[in-house]
Amino acid sequence: MKKVVLLSGGNPQIAKADGDAPVQAYIAAMPGWKRDVGKRLDALIVLTAPDVRKAVKWNSPLYGIEGQGWFLSFHVFTRYVKVSFFRGTSLRPVPPGPSKVKDTRYLDIHEGELDEAQLAAWVKQAAALPGWTP
Repeated sequence: MKKVVLLSGGNPQIAKADGDAPVQAYIAAMPGWKRDVGKRLDALIVLTAPDVRKAVKWNSPLYGIEGQGWFLSFHVFTRYVKVSFFRGTSLRPVPPGPSKVKDTRYLDIHEGELDEAQLAAWVKQAAALPGWTP
């Protein structure tokens, strides 16, 4: 298997592709403690939204519902994993990180900070909303 290149901040460079395999390749290449966060995020999303579809685009895993668009992605940065909720302003409570994109909100997960119960609540809400379509 070819070694995955880590881009700025440790973000894995994974070729654009649909399905679980590229998402798992991205997670496997996440450095250090961030890999465990990626595994837990992926498992939580699949458990909370069993009909989820997956892809890697723009060097980030995306999660969506067929016919509804994408509801979430995440991306590795040097000190945290950033979760993007594309319709985040519609979630309750609203995720804390503001965005320049009107409806998007972010959650930055630092080492040891993953609140799985809150994340599951947001995923459940986000998966039920019309998603983002690029």
